[in-house]
Amino acid sequence: MERLINHQLEGTKMLQMQNVLGLIMGGGQGSRLYPLTKLRAKPAVPLAGKYRLIDIPISNCLHAGIDKIAILTQYNSVSLHRHIQRTYARDMFTEGWVQILAAEQTPQSTGWYQGTADAVRQQLMEIEATRTKYVLILAGDHLYDMDYRAFVDYHVETGADITMAVQPVTADLAPALGILKRSDGGQIESFTEKPQPAALIGLESMPGPDKPYLASMGIYVFRTDLLFEVLKSEGDDFGKHIIPSALADYRVMGYVYNGYWADIGTIRAFYEVNLEMALPDRPFDFYIPGRPIYSRARFLPASEVHGAQLDRTLLADGCRVNQADIRDAVIGLRSLIGPKTKIRSSIVMGADYYETEADRAENKRLGRPDIGIGEGTVIEGAIIDKNARIGRDVCVRYLPDRPDSETDNWAARDGLVVIPKDAAVADGTVI
Repeated sequence: MERLINHQLEGTKMLQMQNVLGLIMGGGQGSRLYPLTKLRAKPAVPLAGKYRLIDIPISNCLHAGIDKIAILTQYNSVSLHRHIQRTYARDMFTEGWVQILAAEQTPQSTGWYQGTADAVRQQLMEIEATRTKYVLILAGDHLYDMDYRAFVDYHVETGADITMAVQPVTADLAPALGILKRSDGGQIESFTEKPQPAALIGLESMPGPDKPYLASMGIYVFRTDLLFEVLKSEGDDFGKHIIPSALADYRVMGYVYNGYWADIGTIRAFYEVNLEMALPDRPFDFYIPGRPIYSRARFLPASEVHGAQLDRTLLADGCRVNQADIRDAVIGLRSLIGPKTKIRSSIVMGADYYETEADRAENKRLGRPDIGIGEGTVIEGAIIDKNARIGRDVCVRYLPDRPDSETDNWAARDGLVVIPKDAAVADGTVI
């Protein structure tokens, strides 16, 4: 009998999730991630060798039984659209879908999205057409593994109008985040955007001195009818405008999430999070049985390694590594690493394609390196974007006091060197 009751309860929860629309923000200009966003939207930026950032919220939705998923896109969206179309096509026997809601000119709106709330406001007609009771609003550039079913259950069981996902943080991190004051019953009483340290007094919501503050994760559940109502008010951003103004009139609850969560919004955050994934005790697990992170199936051959040393390294599919010394690194799809190379604390994103013999002959004629990392090259503290051509005996090193700068073939951000997508670095170059 107990098993039957649990089965019925599970079925009820799955039916409830079919009444949820997953709405993912496709990212704005992404200036803090430039030059990785020079040719792509933030959610299309590669992650951990073989994924893209957008794969995280979509995978979380699919694992939760949310089968109606829409991605709001605008800036540099071609590669993001291509990835979504190639990866998440649903067959004719599936009720759900993954669709793109691109910014467009309509009789009601003639401008670009001005913020997260404005993006949703401009797509209210499409949201209404889904006929779902709840809307789950998600960011497209975060790394975390959240059970959205538990999140939505909390929203329903507490009778909330709006529920925010919140995470305990330390006093050191709080001034850089949106901090919430949460009552013992779970209701949000106040919201302070990036409070000064002196303003943190009285904002403690959690017991104990380690992580007494609660920060907004930028993840929300709305009743669909209420979402329409609150978006009638002015304000283009949920965190800055809509949520603070809603606290006085609506029941806004805080769902505490204690798992790993990273906002990959800057070059430094992107670099550190990726290298964390190569550690034996990494904080985020891609290897959970039954909860894979979905991405595009590329049908690549197994990677091959000859006479090389690799340690604390993620090695994606389709790579060829020849007599290289690689440590603390992420080596992405189709990476070609030449002999006598040394790679330390770096991310090599790989390539979108393999070059043919004719391509290599043309490279030789034009005097440019082949795609990949050339013989004898040293790379330390760098991010090498896709399709980069790094010649022989090149030296790329992190300098902590290097000022931010940019050339045609490389950029410096927070001391790190970024080689942009499709860039070429000639033999013997020192950066």
